[in-house]
Amino acid sequence: MGKGFGKTLVAAGVLAAGAGALAIAPRLNIDKRRYRVPGIPEVPYAHRGLHDAGSGLTDEYAGAESEAYVALAREMAVKAGYASADFEGSIAPENSLAAFAAACEAGYGIELDLQLTADGQVVVVHDSDLERVAGDPRRIADLTYAELVDIPLFPAPAKPGDAEAKPLDAAGAGATAGYSQHVPLFADVLRVVAGRVPIIVEYKFDDYEWTDRDDELMEKGDALLRAYDGPYVIESFHPGAVNWYKENRPEVNRGQLAEAAPFGTGGKAVTEWFAGLLAFDWLGRPDFIAYDWHGGATPQVRLARTMGATTVSWTVRSAAELAESAPHFDRFIFESFVPAEG
Repeated sequence: MGKGFGKTLVAAGVLAAGAGALAIAPRLNIDKRRYRVPGIPEVPYAHRGLHDAGSGLTDEYAGAESEAYVALAREMAVKAGYASADFEGSIAPENSLAAFAAACEAGYGIELDLQLTADGQVVVVHDSDLERVAGDPRRIADLTYAELVDIPLFPAPAKPGDAEAKPLDAAGAGATAGYSQHVPLFADVLRVVAGRVPIIVEYKFDDYEWTDRDDELMEKGDALLRAYDGPYVIESFHPGAVNWYKENRPEVNRGQLAEAAPFGTGGKAVTEWFAGLLAFDWLGRPDFIAYDWHGGATPQVRLARTMGATTVSWTVRSAAELAESAPHFDRFIFESFVPAEG
């Protein structure tokens, strides 16, 4: 794969759309049996760990459900040995070791994101920069891991339940005295989880092109997973990453991430529209479809499920959203509320 991969996807999407069901079809059962592919464990998956600051904790979801979720994240993180109950700041920000440990203590699966640092380290972080989670506008790709260690996630004056960190120029923001969490190495996350709960691993990319650096992320991320003794599956919005696992690691359960997108002009907009239709599934032949929960009833998701794909919803943020989406999905990724047991 090379720099023209995005343009190739657009052309392939046109052909795939015409092929219809054949394009959307997941991996065949005979192939799953051949490689003894495990299924996705049936547990709720905590989005970016069980966190008390970060994704989903917005005004839209403020209320008793969100408060109970934040309280549980803090309780479980303290139980796992992070900070103390009387600590006033964030104990377990999203995609932190504390948030992953908290999810393990609560018995939830984990969904997390992989990227590469400037010095080629595989780290767990969602956004391409640190603006939202640390108030720092610098990009992950431009920072070494040693530099990331010195940047606290959701530093003071951030509080539990905050969705975004304060900008670094805000009064007191960026203070590092005392307890804090930082962007972790994937290797350290795996050591903390230690096989206690299943993990959904997302490979993150800026666009639909493919570079040597993307190959590096795939190879280094997979090397860590090969050495890991615990249940996991992989997923990506980029069909090239799903194809990488199809070609190199067929024994791993692989998933295509997608969401509905409006049709637009320009290569990226068209590619996103085709991706939302699952028109690139032929490339990776995924075992599961991880789709925005709002799109569970769309024809493409229903067809993929009928043809044997496991469906995973993201990101469910309330009991009402879970009830609405549940008929269309087999597993769910959640945050901002505590799912009822059973």
